Amino acid sequence: MSDPARVPSLNLRRVLALACKESLQVVRDPSVILIAFVLPVVMLFLFAYAVSLDIKSVPIGVVLESDGAEAQSLAAGFAATRYFVAKPARDRREVTEDLVGGRLRGLVVIPQDFERRLASSWRRPLIQVVTDATQPNTANFVAGYAQGVLTGWLAARRTPMYPALSLEPRFWFNPEIESHRFLVPGAIAVVMTIIGTLLTALVVAREWERGTMEAILSTPATVGDIIAGKLLPYIVLGLAATFLSALLAVIVFGVPLRGSWPTLMALSLAFLFPALGQGLLISTIARNQFIASQLAMFSGFLPAFLLSGFLFEIDSMPAPVRAITYIIPARYFVGSLQTVFLAGDVWPLLLPNIAAMLIIGTLLFGLVRLKTRKSLDV
Repeated sequence: MSDPARVPSLNLRRVLALACKESLQVVRDPSVILIAFVLPVVMLFLFAYAVSLDIKSVPIGVVLESDGAEAQSLAAGFAATRYFVAKPARDRREVTEDLVGGRLRGLVVIPQDFERRLASSWRRPLIQVVTDATQPNTANFVAGYAQGVLTGWLAARRTPMYPALSLEPRFWFNPEIESHRFLVPGAIAVVMTIIGTLLTALVVAREWERGTMEAILSTPATVGDIIAGKLLPYIVLGLAATFLSALLAVIVFGVPLRGSWPTLMALSLAFLFPALGQGLLISTIARNQFIASQLAMFSGFLPAFLLSGFLFEIDSMPAPVRAITYIIPARYFVGSLQTVFLAGDVWPLLLPNIAAMLIIGTLLFGLVRLKTRKSLDV
C-alpha cells in the first residue's frame, strides 16, 4: 500500500481536469463575467470622467477697492486665468456671504492703497487672500495660485524693483497634469484586487455551500492539485481583464503606455499571485459565500482603495498606517502600473515591487497550504 505522504503534490492531468471543471463553472456563472469584464469598464469610466483631482475654474471673488490703473490691471489678470472664475466686487461685504455659503472658495482683496504699497516697499503685502479652508486642498490651491498670478503680473511690469522673471516649468511623465492619467492605472489595480480576491474568495466557499467539496475531497487529487486547478481559470481571467482594462485606458481614455505590454502583463501576473492567495485563504476560512465576500471586501478592496497610494499619498499618512501599507500588495501594484504607463519599463523601480508582491503571495499560499486539508473537519 502506498504511503499517502509520497503522493506527488501536483499531477498535471488532475490539475487540468479540475481547471476545466472550474472554467465551466465560470462560464455558467453570470456574476463572474460581470465582475471580470463589466465591472472594470464601469470603474474605469468613473475614474476617468466622474472622478477628477484637477482643480480648474475655482470660483473666487476679486474685490477691487482701488481705482488705480495698476490695481485694475491686476484684477484683469485674475479674471483672465483659466484656473479661476472671478466674481468682481467693489467691497468685500458684497461677496462675504457667498464665501460663507460655499459659493466662492476664496477672496482676493486689492486694497485701496495698492499703488502706494506697490511703490513703497516690496516687503509689504500687496493684496489679501482669504480662503475657505473647509476644503484644505482647494484652499491651498487658491492661496498658492493667487500668489502665482501676482508674481506673474509683477514680472510682466518689468520695473527695477520687480525685475522681469522668466519661468518655464516642466512636468515630467504627465506634462498636461491630467489626474486621470494616474487615476486610471490605479483603478486597474483596484479592479484586479476585486477580481483576484473576491472571485477566489467565493471558490471554495461555494463548494462548501453546495456540498460538492466532499466529492472533490474524495478524489485522488491532492491539496496542491485542488488549489492549482481552481486558480488556473482565475489567473487567465485576471490577465484577460488586465489586458481589456489597459486597452481601454490607452485607446478610450488616452493614457499613454510608455512601457511594454509584456512588462504590464508580467506585473499583473505578479500581483495576481498575492491577490489570488488572499482570496483563497479567505475561502478556506469562511465556508459561506456571504461571509467570504465581506471578508474579501474588507481585507482586499478597502485597503487597496485607501492605503495603496491610489488616491491618498502614503507619505502623508501617520507612521503606523504607513507601516501597514507594506503588507498590502496593491501598494506595489499601483506604483508599478503608474511607472509603466507614465514613465516606461524602469526596472530599478519595478523589480523591488515585483519581489515584494511575490514574497507576500508566497506567505499567503503557505498559509493556504497549512489551512487546507483533505478532511471534512472544520
